[in-house]
Amino acid sequence: MSWEARADLLVVGTGVAGLTAALRAQSLGLRVLVVTKAAAEDGNTRWAQGGVAVVLPGQHDEGDTVDRHVADTLVAGAGLCDEDAVRAIVHGGPAAVTHLLALGAVFDPGPDGKLARTREGGHSAFRVVHAGGDATGAEVERALLSATRDGQVPVLENHVAVQALKTPSGAVAGLHVLDPSGVPGVLTASAVLLATGGLGQLYQATSNPEVATGDGLALALRAGAPVADVEFVQFHPTVLYTGQGARGRCPLVTEAVRGEGAVLVDATGARVMEGVHPLADLAPRDVVAAAITRHMALERGGIDDHVFLDATHLDAATFRTRFPTVYSACLTVGVDPVVSPIPVAPAAHFACGGVVSDVDGRTGLVGLYAAGEVASTGLHGANRLASNSLLEGLVVGARAAEAVFADLASGRLADPGLAVVPDLPVAPVADRDSLQRVMSRYAAIGREAEGLAVVGSVLDVSAVDRVLDSRIAVEDAALTLVSRALIASAWARRESRGCHVRTDFPERDAGWARSQLVRLTPTGQPVLGNVTALRGAA
Repeated sequence: MSWEARADLLVVGTGVAGLTAALRAQSLGLRVLVVTKAAAEDGNTRWAQGGVAVVLPGQHDEGDTVDRHVADTLVAGAGLCDEDAVRAIVHGGPAAVTHLLALGAVFDPGPDGKLARTREGGHSAFRVVHAGGDATGAEVERALLSATRDGQVPVLENHVAVQALKTPSGAVAGLHVLDPSGVPGVLTASAVLLATGGLGQLYQATSNPEVATGDGLALALRAGAPVADVEFVQFHPTVLYTGQGARGRCPLVTEAVRGEGAVLVDATGARVMEGVHPLADLAPRDVVAAAITRHMALERGGIDDHVFLDATHLDAATFRTRFPTVYSACLTVGVDPVVSPIPVAPAAHFACGGVVSDVDGRTGLVGLYAAGEVASTGLHGANRLASNSLLEGLVVGARAAEAVFADLASGRLADPGLAVVPDLPVAPVADRDSLQRVMSRYAAIGREAEGLAVVGSVLDVSAVDRVLDSRIAVEDAALTLVSRALIASAWARRESRGCHVRTDFPERDAGWARSQLVRLTPTGQPVLGNVTALRGAA
């Protein structure tokens, strides 16, 4: 082995959950090392536009409460949320945001001197605080990275995690990583926290950056940890339409624009959401994305591939100030949103499922923790409530660090000196372009059995076993494994619920009000089970 390093806690990822965990762990006296496969600034956090959903003391709508926020989250989750987890995370929000402000994050003030608040899809009140108009993620990332650098938390950039290292007893005690040249190295630690984000690159068009390739899910699965709810991929209803065949990360048009009164219309000016849901354009994301998809299929014989978001009621100064990121993106494609409606279409946004964990980040494997989008805590269920994502990262990131500290002090964790270093793994790798094409065609918003079978066949035909000796190989192997887990779960769930829409099973089935667990067989094939009992024991 070319090189080796040791810490108490390895944090994989530099998003809100990972950096929050690293800062909290360091404050508790733990030796921390943060690892990221790209630059520290290249995670998904900075692309979050809307804000942080939180009910702050003395800064909320009359009658709004944390319990109302809990209730809205449960409704959006379509019957699959873990209510105890929802309560723990949402109730932890005010303290987490207050701490973020103390670190130097600057949120937009309102005319009354309090923090400005907006309303987004699924929320019954104006409770989403924001920064830079529509650049909340960028400000959260700036504040956390600044605190990390000021606190001299070490960050190992451009190193991709290949596999978890385990002791003979099965505890996770480190990582096998590759440097930018593909030189392998060993990082040992008493605990590993996955904060690797999501899987948007499974699809041709996504709001996610190129690093969102499901690496953490694949690493956890191969280590023996279960994942759950992977069939629930949230498609954001309003991603800027940039033309047919758009690929990669597409600019988001935050639903806060709808919170300020914008409405969805088709090419004739007819309202898309009229009569669809009591909240109309501010319905939960899964409802709006599905409605747009249906409308596009019906409009003009199904030849339309986008609709429009009409925000022309806002004057230029207001739009530029409140939504500078959206305004700039629109001008780039030749649309002035003050004059003309914005062309939009749904695109892959957030995973609702992930590595099964509790609200303290503990997974089913000793020494392995997960926080943020890579985790499945039970907060989101079948659909994410808008702007609960940054909230979750702040709350669970800190709780996970505290759990590592407690587990280390109690002797629960293994001696990292016992970590066994195997050869670099060999795994199936499918052609990424083919994978993204069939996932977008058959496993996006509308799914049915025949199409899911096509995805499986394409993956089987194009996948070739190869050694994971480069970042691209690690990413493509992760996409291949996660897509197989997703289509297995989507095929088995024969109902429509939240983000999961089966056109051959269009109704919700009360018998399916449960999460599905995915593990790997010894030969690396996904198998399904019931997650209900496991999360409580995680």
